[in-house]
Amino acid sequence: MTGTMHRVYAALCALLALCGVSAGQLRVATWNITRYDGNSRNADIQTAVYGSYLGRSMTPDVLLVQEVVNAGAMNTLVSVLNSAPGSPGDWAAAPFVLGPDTDGVCLYRTGKVTLVGNTTWVIALGSSSSDNQPRNTYRYDIRPVGYVSPTTVISMYNVHMKAGSTTTDQERRLIESQRIRANASGVNTNGPGTAKPAPYHFLVAGDFNIQRATQQAFVHLVESQSDNSGRFFDPIRSGNNSNATGDNGSWNNNSAYRFIHTQDPVGAGGMDDRLDMILLSGGLVSGGPMSYIGNPNISYSKTTWNDPNHSYRAWGNDGTSFDVDLTVAGNTMVGPVIAQALKNVATPPSGAAGGHLPVFLDIRLPPTLAAPMVIDFGEVEQGSVAQRSFFVGNGGDVFLWGPQGITALQYTMQASTGYAVPAGPFTDAAGGTLNSHVVTLDTSALGTVNGTITIVSNAPDAPAWSVTLTGSVVTTNQPPIANAGPDLLLADFDGTGFEPVLFDGSASEDPDGEIVLYTWTLGAQTLASVPDPTVVVDMPVGVHEVVLTVTDDRGDTDSDSVIVTIVGRNQPPVADAGPDQTVIDEERSGQALVTLDGSASADPDGEIVLYVWSEPELGELSVGDQPTAEVSLPWGVWTITLTVTDNQNATGTDTVVITVEPPCPADFNNDGGVDGADVEAFFIAWETGDAVADINADGGVDGADVEAFFLAWEAGGC
Repeated sequence: MTGTMHRVYAALCALLALCGVSAGQLRVATWNITRYDGNSRNADIQTAVYGSYLGRSMTPDVLLVQEVVNAGAMNTLVSVLNSAPGSPGDWAAAPFVLGPDTDGVCLYRTGKVTLVGNTTWVIALGSSSSDNQPRNTYRYDIRPVGYVSPTTVISMYNVHMKAGSTTTDQERRLIESQRIRANASGVNTNGPGTAKPAPYHFLVAGDFNIQRATQQAFVHLVESQSDNSGRFFDPIRSGNNSNATGDNGSWNNNSAYRFIHTQDPVGAGGMDDRLDMILLSGGLVSGGPMSYIGNPNISYSKTTWNDPNHSYRAWGNDGTSFDVDLTVAGNTMVGPVIAQALKNVATPPSGAAGGHLPVFLDIRLPPTLAAPMVIDFGEVEQGSVAQRSFFVGNGGDVFLWGPQGITALQYTMQASTGYAVPAGPFTDAAGGTLNSHVVTLDTSALGTVNGTITIVSNAPDAPAWSVTLTGSVVTTNQPPIANAGPDLLLADFDGTGFEPVLFDGSASEDPDGEIVLYTWTLGAQTLASVPDPTVVVDMPVGVHEVVLTVTDDRGDTDSDSVIVTIVGRNQPPVADAGPDQTVIDEERSGQALVTLDGSASADPDGEIVLYVWSEPELGELSVGDQPTAEVSLPWGVWTITLTVTDNQNATGTDTVVITVEPPCPADFNNDGGVDGADVEAFFIAWETGDAVADINADGGVDGADVEAFFLAWEAGGC
């Protein structure tokens, strides 16, 4: 991708990232698909997930679903997503675990993430007992493709808490919250090995059934405690992250939160509850390498669904549905087609109300470090300036995650003794050109210098990268001496236009080492570059200056040249006497000046040095080194031969026919008309016996000429 394309792609992704289109960053969604058994609503699910409106689409990478009735339904849901128009077709599911009620499942795109250990962790068991949570709590450890560090894994808790507002309902929700936070803190909440590994980030998503942020189930998840390693945060600050103040977190039946309500898109209650949400760990809202795309310090807008400060969306809720069914016609977030599909999904086959809208948010991925493993200076001379350029930057996969879906790389550098590099700090955004740096070797002392550059960065897969440095400081080199050999004179005996030439640079030498490369060039063309001093090259006929450049074992060079002359077999010239001509003797002198032109003659491999014009009866008419000649020819038709001779004495011939004619006899005075003046002029010449009066051209001036003249004159022409 070119620099300009990178910038265009980056700008596009920046625009799309906060407009509802997954432009590469990791998108996590949660959705309670009420009592999903795989037998209905599948086309509507496809439309809701992959339908597009004004460039916006849900298109998640991980989908945490609640209320799936069995493993068969889960497998059907995977097939539904893979066969949806616009789907990449790479959906898979975490292993299904059958619980005491409908269950949560995790669906994920294998092209974007992997499920660590291919394991569904049951971190808490549910039951129908009034002193226990009603359903199992599941955890899925998700790692983005292209990363290996444990700090790039996100543990995702899938919850469907107890519904209702009674004291018992709230206590049962609190039990589940306590277990989730404990598990996130590293406690084995359901037997050995069930605790979340300490390096992992985490989030919890699902149907919380919590009506306001002051309820203890929510408070316990987000409040500050003595151990905050498992603490969650509301990324859109629409619930308390410590203690509720004012209207902060009073979601139920409160129009101030109409843009984040998720229940009920269909039914008597209307859209008046934020029951479905996603909460994030502190690491994901701290602005670190792996973090929420949005500003977790700013509350979600209370005036628009299209909040530029957040990637978090209640998909389909444009804020116009408070206390009523989800708006279909005129829905400004998803349009009428997707909105209707969302309503259809929220209505199970039984027709019972109580459905939900999906919620999603985007997470920016960490940078990856692109840096060399080894920089080898080779041998450098003592006291010289020895530097090598190298590149360091963000190697994040922009084609998978988009440039805006990858955090900028931040790094510093430090070199060991004997080397020097700029310290930094430096930064590099994904998708652009890597940063160029220079490492300098200290050449003050002779010997081998081994060292390292330590690059400390925020790339979790390479937080402290070590570049191996090596180099040898040696004494000053004496350059080689090139000798291309004596000039060469060869002949093209076979007439092919080429002749094999043996180039011999064996007289070249290196006073303190050895020559490792002989390069023969003709202008910008490299004829040969070989380790041996001799080489045979086919050369064309002509004179050539060939340059030999020799390179020694320390990289120094010297050059010498040799003149190669190859004489080819001569090709004869081609004569061209020009086109045939007809010339009129306007002076009636009996002859006319004619220009003979052989300038179209040519010699393919030399030059013409002699032009001879001749006629068998008249003899040689002109001899010279110029292609044109002016000669006087008598009346008649003459076939004239041009003979050309080239600079190697080869000849060529051609002929031209020249016709010399007298003028029109009737217009004897040549005034352009035939009249009495012509009669008068004729008789003056006839009476004196002037040869111009020999009209019939019989060699005499007599009565026959008078007869011939009057025949032409009376006819009014020649």
